[in-house]
Amino acid sequence: MGTEDESIEQAVASRRERLLALRAAQQLSNSSEPEPNNQDEEQPQPPPTSSEDDDEQREEKDGEGEEKLSMKFRNYVPHDKNLQEGKLAPAVLPKFEDPVSVPEPKEKPKEDPFLNIAPKKPNWDLRRDVQKKLDKLEKRTQKALYQLMVEQEKQNQLAEGDDTNGTKD
Repeated sequence: MGTEDESIEQAVASRRERLLALRAAQQLSNSSEPEPNNQDEEQPQPPPTSSEDDDEQREEKDGEGEEKLSMKFRNYVPHDKNLQEGKLAPAVLPKFEDPVSVPEPKEKPKEDPFLNIAPKKPNWDLRRDVQKKLDKLEKRTQKALYQLMVEQEKQNQLAEGDDTNGTKD
């Protein structure tokens, strides 16, 4: 049992040394940061000599650090009294309106929804698909009309020729 007590004491002593080293390093890093002072010269802070001085300086630095840090807690309630000042008020939700209790507005005349769906020209897709064939047919129709006109002209000329020949006799 003696060895267990000694090992625990050694662990406590080593932890205490590490904590003191960390505090000293933190103080050095904090003192190296420039603090806004009205005086032109910075006064260096003496290193702590005892654990009571460490506690006092740590409390002073904690107080300064909290003023610099403005933490806002929306969903978290901190246990520390100093941090509870940063807790925000809960968000105000809009008042719930029961849809059953709201009176229904007057009904507007309903339009048939299928009227708006129908295309303006119902045969547009047919025309698109058959357009080449229609173009060919249009050309053939024009050609046939031209040929009919030519034949009629020939017949008219022949008929006039016969009339002129018959009157000359």
